[in-house]
Amino acid sequence: MSTPTGDSAFLHQLEHDVKAELRIAENSNPEQAAEKPMEEWLLDPAYAQSEEVGLRSLLGAVEAIEEVPRPGRPARGEARDGAGTPGHPRNVPGPAADGAYARQVSSAPAYTHGTRLAARDHCLSAVRAVDRPTGAARYGRMFPDLAPLGTDPQLLTRAGQSGGVCDAAAFLDLAAPGGDDATEAAGWPFFGQLIAHDITADRSPIGGGVDPEALRNARAPKLNLEMIYSDGPIGSPYLFDLHDPAKFLLSEDGFDVPRNRQGVALIGDPRNDSHLFALSLHVALLHAHNRIVDLLRADGVPEADVYDKARITLTWHHQWIIVHDFLPRLVGPDLAGQVLAEGGRWFAPQPGQAYIPLEFADAAFRYGHGQIRHTYRLVDGGPAVPLFPDLVGFGPVPPARRLDLTQVFDVPGRRAAQRAKRIDGRLAASLIGLPEQVTGAVDTAAYRSLAVRDLLRGGTTGLPGGEQVARLLGEQPLAADEIEQDWPAGTPLWFYILKEAEHRGGGDRLGPVGGRIVAEVLLGLLRADAASYLSLEPDWAPRLPAAGPGFGLADLLALGICRHR
Repeated sequence: MSTPTGDSAFLHQLEHDVKAELRIAENSNPEQAAEKPMEEWLLDPAYAQSEEVGLRSLLGAVEAIEEVPRPGRPARGEARDGAGTPGHPRNVPGPAADGAYARQVSSAPAYTHGTRLAARDHCLSAVRAVDRPTGAARYGRMFPDLAPLGTDPQLLTRAGQSGGVCDAAAFLDLAAPGGDDATEAAGWPFFGQLIAHDITADRSPIGGGVDPEALRNARAPKLNLEMIYSDGPIGSPYLFDLHDPAKFLLSEDGFDVPRNRQGVALIGDPRNDSHLFALSLHVALLHAHNRIVDLLRADGVPEADVYDKARITLTWHHQWIIVHDFLPRLVGPDLAGQVLAEGGRWFAPQPGQAYIPLEFADAAFRYGHGQIRHTYRLVDGGPAVPLFPDLVGFGPVPPARRLDLTQVFDVPGRRAAQRAKRIDGRLAASLIGLPEQVTGAVDTAAYRSLAVRDLLRGGTTGLPGGEQVARLLGEQPLAADEIEQDWPAGTPLWFYILKEAEHRGGGDRLGPVGGRIVAEVLLGLLRADAASYLSLEPDWAPRLPAAGPGFGLADLLALGICRHR
């Protein structure tokens, strides 16, 4: 089994990335930032100076490491064929100025830790988030020239609360069982939720009160599985096995993450413990990583490199799934292929300058709320229960509540899974009345409705109306009878995208507005990440076993499922 990168490649790429971030930090000092509007800041100026100091130190360390000759590789600046003269070491700032740091790293004794070598210090690892912002990353606008819609919050609240246009209860009373089933399996919106957790975390209050231009994203805008790896075995050692730090630690039965004595998950992103489906996918990814570690060891990969290469391998396969399995299902293969081939028309950030558009975070990528089924079976023949409150998380998973992932994802050799709910602008009752474990204490009862929260979020962040975006993209806006709700100033973008999916995507996938936003942002984030497969090796193909001609999410799940059944 081969792996995507090697030592020399990742050090060279790391140097390139650090230099790019250093240029951003140098151009983000408070004096320069004061002359620009906030949306044009490359880095929060409050953190720019400390970020620059740290980056210069890291750059010095990387360059010093590259100066040290290794077997089969001459020192940096020395001719590979023996011709010419050796290059002169640079004067580099920080602790590596005379190469002492490089000698310290290379000569540090290996010591045992449990039953295997201790986790290596990953300060120079290709998968360390060297470009993670010191402060929070920024949000931005995909369509900055469009004016905010400015809908009355009371109208938004009425539409989203119990009995409003977003409540599916009345429709459910009239529909036959399964009458609003879609064609795709029920697990796909939960996979989308994990993607959202990997790239976005807006911790501002639901009622607003924060200038949209001042919002900051607590996640790096990268599809790099930070939600499971966090800071790795060194920075987040509680996530990993003490006796084998290249592997994740799991519960004794393998169906849960480890927890403290009060049942709180030891997990890379606490949001992945909010309900059983997110947690089960998270656990499957942990098992997949551990299985990849086994495969790499069987291939003879040196122990010091196993964790890094396992992380890169899983991350690249995850990115491949997003591009070739998830997106074609969600936006249609034609649009996904077009954006992949041609790039984004409205979102195409340069490498190292990615951000999350609010039109994506607060509207288009909240599509999955409309795909949540009214009830789910966890095992063959089991009872059908709603997502909330029955499957709420934030506690240990008892044996009676374990999820068989083949109930919500189609896996070769197994019966077809349950289907997702059709996207039609209506949300299941369990989302109109969220439990307090999910929302926390709220001042307004309506805030327990996810539809209310989605509608208000779009209002507080100043999103344009759906019709405005459609016209800008050259698409025919939905007709009034397709919207099924009177919005005097225009339709809120989130609700518009759900109704567009109903009427332009048959309820099975996003329409042209929602699909364009999602496809351009996800592919744009991958292209802006210098460590993604799409940037480093766009012709790369998955190496892990696949049941069919193309690798997909079912193959990755099978890799994890088979290890803990």
